[in-house]
Amino acid sequence: ETVMEVAKETGADAIHPGYGLLAENPGFAKSCAQAGITFIGPPPEAMEAMGLKVEARRLMQEAGVPVVPGTEALNDAEEAKKAANDMGYPVMLKASAGGGGIGMQVVSSDDEMEKAFKMCQTRAKAYFANPTIYIEKFIENPRHVEVQVLADSSGKTVYLNERECSVQRRHQKVSEEAPSPAVDPGLRSKMGEAAVAAAKAINYVNTGTVEFLMDASKNFYFLEMNTRIQVEHPVTEMTTGEDLVQWQIRIAAGEPLTLEQEKIPLNGNSIECRIYAEDPDKNFMPSPGPLNRWQVPQVEGTRIDSGVREGDTVTPYYDPLLAKFVSWGENREQAIERMLKLLRGTEVEGIKTNIPFHIKALESSLFRSGDIHTGFINLI
Repeated sequence: ETVMEVAKETGADAIHPGYGLLAENPGFAKSCAQAGITFIGPPPEAMEAMGLKVEARRLMQEAGVPVVPGTEALNDAEEAKKAANDMGYPVMLKASAGGGGIGMQVVSSDDEMEKAFKMCQTRAKAYFANPTIYIEKFIENPRHVEVQVLADSSGKTVYLNERECSVQRRHQKVSEEAPSPAVDPGLRSKMGEAAVAAAKAINYVNTGTVEFLMDASKNFYFLEMNTRIQVEHPVTEMTTGEDLVQWQIRIAAGEPLTLEQEKIPLNGNSIECRIYAEDPDKNFMPSPGPLNRWQVPQVEGTRIDSGVREGDTVTPYYDPLLAKFVSWGENREQAIERMLKLLRGTEVEGIKTNIPFHIKALESSLFRSGDIHTGFINLI
């Protein structure tokens, strides 16, 4: 309500919702439309279609997009036990309206199901005002690979390659890169075409990201669609030369997409490290406090997106993201070395950050070889 009031008072003709709370809120998009203000993002109907994961799974299956074996909405733990036994443990309980890893729980046996079902349902109701729970087959140690799409109001849709997002803690991404070290040109084409089919199935407009899980055999399955610009979009910008936020604004203004699929480049490699105010030695616990020193060096081939300055106070009330460090290289090795130079040269005092973790991760033989999955953090 406050944002809408300010927009009206200032005579704004459009609102960019960022990549946070309002970006995937169909109610906010509708409020913009009612006020005659352009919402720089997808139609609210597309958000609603992808906002409930049970419905999204059904739509993807109808569009021919591969999905993880799973269920419809479940009524209780007994129903969940039956479904889990039919598909075989382990399984993943998931909140239909969920996101950010909230309301998810791996279950390995009937004995664990009762408690896990109640916990996920309680969290789903508390966080998303929707207690609906469903089950997906748990894919052990998958890669998390996502595809960036762009679509204009005429239905033209293209994909801008993929991002590897497997370095995670508590189902939250910590670093990302483009392209994925596991994806070859043939697989890139298949995943891109699946992502475009997903977007077209819901008449998608603007930027979006289709997320996939990939198993050890490189089978990929639809996970969800983020109906907004992603935190990690800079690695796509660095490797394609396209300004995704500019495209968001142009598409919202009614301009047609001028990109041709076969001409979208993949130039070099890019890595993003999310710099959080948190202590990796204490299970990544938040570390609020005064930012007494914040000095970031200038390193060739790097980009810094930051919302803090030296002297600021990091509060416990918001996401502890301080900055996004992004590097580019002609190859993956150069991108890694440039990122390490940036991380090692950054000076922070007053709070803990996860910079030591990033250095450790990038120096590890597993990361260097590209042999990563969503359980990577537990291996280094």
